[in-house]
Amino acid sequence: MNWLPERFSHPEHVDVLPGYHLRPIREVDVDIDYPAVMESRERLWAKYGEAWGWPPADMSYEADKQDLARHEAEIAAKETFNYALLDEEETELLGCVYIDPPDAHSPPGTHAVVSWWVVDRAVGTDLERVLDDFVPRWLAGSWPFASVHYAP
Repeated sequence: MNWLPERFSHPEHVDVLPGYHLRPIREVDVDIDYPAVMESRERLWAKYGEAWGWPPADMSYEADKQDLARHEAEIAAKETFNYALLDEEETELLGCVYIDPPDAHSPPGTHAVVSWWVVDRAVGTDLERVLDDFVPRWLAGSWPFASVHYAP
């Protein structure tokens, strides 16, 4: 897509703080993604429900798996990016970072639309505070975006 330079290579592993990192989400992450999403579903719906219709109350494991497969394909095609926030052993998904191209609802001059979340039990913790500080700095230092819109 034209929203990224042709030769741009997205980061495959990014340390956030000791013991935690971001990497592109994969379909095989469903076993740790599904519980993370569903345990935080009400708060995620309040944030993303109106804009994305996600995550629905009746989302099944299989629907989540299909969603992750779509994300994985979009990442491979450099259409959009979904990074999982993982513990060091990748046994627990603690949130996600979404990096999308601008759309018709984006402010003029926007190069990317970015949003992130952490699981309910991480809200208000050092992990959330570090991620909130880290994401804008990471985008400025590792991505080719001059203007990022943070939404929803």
